[in-house]
Amino acid sequence: MNPTKYICHRKPERSFFIKGHQFPVCARCTGFYTGLAVFLVYNYFYGVEYSLNLFILSIILLIPTAVDGFTQLFELRTSNNNLRFATGFIGGIGLIIFLKIIVFWCLKLL
Repeated sequence: MNPTKYICHRKPERSFFIKGHQFPVCARCTGFYTGLAVFLVYNYFYGVEYSLNLFILSIILLIPTAVDGFTQLFELRTSNNNLRFATGFIGGIGLIIFLKIIVFWCLKLL
């Protein structure tokens, strides 16, 4: 059993290949994980002030991923792997900011 099937569909036509080997996740998920990692590295070296404005920005950063994903799902248009990666990257940054703010706010309540 392949455990990655629970975190990504891994469709070959929506995945990147290097030297004939398919990435373990699709292009959008690759972008998400790359965006998460890039932000965490940035956050490690440069402090980020988590505020309401940043929370709103995180939601805005998730919108392109949602638009790309849903318009593709409902067959309103065809996406490509480069666009999937780009929207996933932006969404990954938005997601990690969103999650960190939620965790910080929850910890403040304790």
